[in-house]
Amino acid sequence: MTENLDRIGIIQLGGKGVVGSNMIAVEYQNEILVLDAGIMFPTDNMPGVDYVIPDITYLQENKQQVKALLLSHGHEDHIGAVPFLISEINIPIYGTELTIALVKEKLKENKLLHKTELNQVQPREKTKINNFQIQFINVSHSIPDAAAISITTPVGQILYTGDFKIDQNPINDDLTDFYKLAHLGEEGLLALLSDSTNAEQKGYSRSESSIGKSLQDQFRTAQGKIIAAAFSSHIHRLQQVVSIAKEYDRKVAISGRSMIKTVKIARKLGHLDLPAEMLIDINDIDKYNPEQVVILMTGSQGEPMAALTRIARGDHRQIEVTPQDTVIISATPIPGNEVAVSNTINQLLETGADVIYYSHDHIHVSGHGFQEELKLMLNLTKPQYFIPVHGEYRHLHHHALLAQEIGIPKENIFVTPNGIKLELTKDEAKITDKVPTGKILIDGSQTGSLDNTVLEDRQSLSEDGIITVMVTIDRETDRIIGGPDLTSRGVTYQQNSQTETLLNKAKSKVAKILDRADIENIDQNSKLKSRIKAGINSLLRKHLNSNPVILPLIMEV
Repeated sequence: MTENLDRIGIIQLGGKGVVGSNMIAVEYQNEILVLDAGIMFPTDNMPGVDYVIPDITYLQENKQQVKALLLSHGHEDHIGAVPFLISEINIPIYGTELTIALVKEKLKENKLLHKTELNQVQPREKTKINNFQIQFINVSHSIPDAAAISITTPVGQILYTGDFKIDQNPINDDLTDFYKLAHLGEEGLLALLSDSTNAEQKGYSRSESSIGKSLQDQFRTAQGKIIAAAFSSHIHRLQQVVSIAKEYDRKVAISGRSMIKTVKIARKLGHLDLPAEMLIDINDIDKYNPEQVVILMTGSQGEPMAALTRIARGDHRQIEVTPQDTVIISATPIPGNEVAVSNTINQLLETGADVIYYSHDHIHVSGHGFQEELKLMLNLTKPQYFIPVHGEYRHLHHHALLAQEIGIPKENIFVTPNGIKLELTKDEAKITDKVPTGKILIDGSQTGSLDNTVLEDRQSLSEDGIITVMVTIDRETDRIIGGPDLTSRGVTYQQNSQTETLLNKAKSKVAKILDRADIENIDQNSKLKSRIKAGINSLLRKHLNSNPVILPLIMEV
């Protein structure tokens, strides 16, 4: 890390150009604060990948300078990578009550809680961290305890909004602290880092409370049980379902591991009013008439193992959908999940149930502000420099245009790629460095990453199949005593009758390669495997439009 005693450095390590995996580094006097540590869920071209996190090589290389992790709120795209980061760099964590409670569960699951310092902060409470003074400021979002984070240094003050919207009638009175934001603007804000997710959407977003009427309409006409799927962390949405269920005298059951965990935490902290007498075990739903039951569950994004997806496939142990039931999917698909969500909806519709999803009016509202709300944030805080964050490049681009509309000079607006260091003073802003950045693919473990070569092999296997070649060699003489035996899996032939013919041709080709290897006394398995792969590939290119993986297996006996 370069030494910049009179500058603030800002580096986006994740969250720019893609949705999710948010992470930003803020530097001053060789000290680093990390803002958020999120995950991104895999897309269809990432077979076997559980989730994606930002590359933290830069933080690892400068781990002695990393002083703390500040979390804006409890959504997975902002806290999902916390266990991975903490396992590599043991730093204290700061956040509001619900955020810390959710992170505590993650750390406990990963056996990291005992060694991690967790600091719960109150909104407006000022906290000193070395050369930084931090302050959390209430903002409205789709989860309680969301906060913007102000960071003050001798050079100046920056504000990171986290995710926000301007909701004038929020659930649980989670109002944005307009007075404090305006006060920052009056004091003089050096830089604003602001959520860009809905920068293309004109006007104002609808209030979360507007969902209530649509939900009431569904409850009033529903004849069987109601299944409501939403993000487990969308506690405001869950509260509306619970409140209306109480009005219609329905019991509430919970399905899905993350939903059970989040409901438990939210009830304990008072963020979810779900009376004990309303709550029933998922195993007991058959003890009640269908019209007496509401089931809250995960699966709004078509996740393969989520409760709603298993119900749609018909392999959920406790829950079966009938034509009398109503399924409410109260979310819109995250980019990359459209196909999975569509498949789930189709399967549910085939059961005959009434399925209410994002094409229906007023069943979902965004937790991110539209253009007029983004401009209000800019006008309240009046930053000298503006850095749009969170979203794909087109979102950042449109947010930059909005900033110009309200009078911020174009030269003071920076849309920079991940890994680019922007350094700020009271007099200038300039790009000074580039640090390692990218995506780490996680496969089954919080602490194990997946090599891109493995992902490429998986994609090739899923698209083109595999041909295995088995050869047996005498260990003493290096003579070939068995094979070659060829088998294919998932390889598409133009006609089924060609399969045996083509494999026989491939077998003859390999036999010739082995004979020549005998003559040339090749005794290195790696060379033999390379020749086999090259020989079969040259043959297949003439007969197939695909490019299957060739796997030579050489057994020594």
